[in-house]
Amino acid sequence: MASEEPDLKKQKLDNSVNVSNGSMLKICTHSGTFHADEALGVFLLKTLPKFKNSILVRSRDPKVWEESDIVIDVGGKYDGIKFFDHHQRDFEGTFSSKYLTKLSSAGLVYKHFGKEIIKQVLEYNDSENSKEIELLYEKLYKDFIEAVDANDNGISNYPKDIKPNFNDKNFTLAAVVANLNPSWIEDPTDEDFDKAFIKASELMGSVFINLLNGYGKGWIPARKFVEDAFKRRFETDKSGKILIFDRFVPWKEHLFQIEYENNSKGEILYVLFPDTNQNWRIAAVPINTASFDNRKKLPEPWRGLRDEELSAKTKVEGCVFIHAAGFIGGAKTEASALQLAKLAVAWK
Repeated sequence: MASEEPDLKKQKLDNSVNVSNGSMLKICTHSGTFHADEALGVFLLKTLPKFKNSILVRSRDPKVWEESDIVIDVGGKYDGIKFFDHHQRDFEGTFSSKYLTKLSSAGLVYKHFGKEIIKQVLEYNDSENSKEIELLYEKLYKDFIEAVDANDNGISNYPKDIKPNFNDKNFTLAAVVANLNPSWIEDPTDEDFDKAFIKASELMGSVFINLLNGYGKGWIPARKFVEDAFKRRFETDKSGKILIFDRFVPWKEHLFQIEYENNSKGEILYVLFPDTNQNWRIAAVPINTASFDNRKKLPEPWRGLRDEELSAKTKVEGCVFIHAAGFIGGAKTEASALQLAKLAVAWK
């Protein structure tokens, strides 16, 4: 029988440090060879004020576990309060019902503390940033933490019968961490492993923080641009199938989500934005974020044409190009790009 999922609303660890006797909170993980998941899990905990100045101990001694305030990736227990281990035979916990990947220690820590970590790093608060916190909490798991969980649990991203084109076993982040472990030929001590673990934890943490900052300071603000353009879509064109941004933003993922939230899935066909050369781009919306196919490519007779030849064909002044594959084009002005987009929407 699978272990029950601990209630995320259970009382968590005391945020304070016991000042009266000068003791500090203690994080414990296992000693010896380390992996990416607990290296990240420890870093995640130490981003929080209550664990910032905590002591890290690495031990397989049950007495040390009991003396510690939080224990990850060792201990044979998961209670969502003190113990965050995933090695139990009956453990099948996932991030949510949307995911099939079993959690590792990194996933367990992130599941319980992820929202606090996001708020701390980005200086968010619940009253003003609740929506952003939820978006980032989900996205960071989907885009990063889940891969850490899968790697540690031996879950492949591809069917077993697919033969790789090259060997990348030392290229992945998990492999880089694994290679930080001292070599057996050095006859390493526990202290050697502990020193190397700190480097591994900092490496995993730097990748996570860079990703979180990038999403929080770039990806999240882009959503507002897409939301505003979506609200103005019928002002842009009566068809409601064209969006205009006054600057380039990462729009694809946000567009699909906003369409879904507004029961308008698949409605937007083209997105317009200025490029770095002071021209304007017209981009056909892909079928999904990973697809090279589009909902409606730019008209076939335009594809591969440039400049005056394209302007003569479309009867639109200031054309620059239409890609031969029909997924993107360019014009010298916003007005010209919009005119092309309107013609493309109407094209049969």
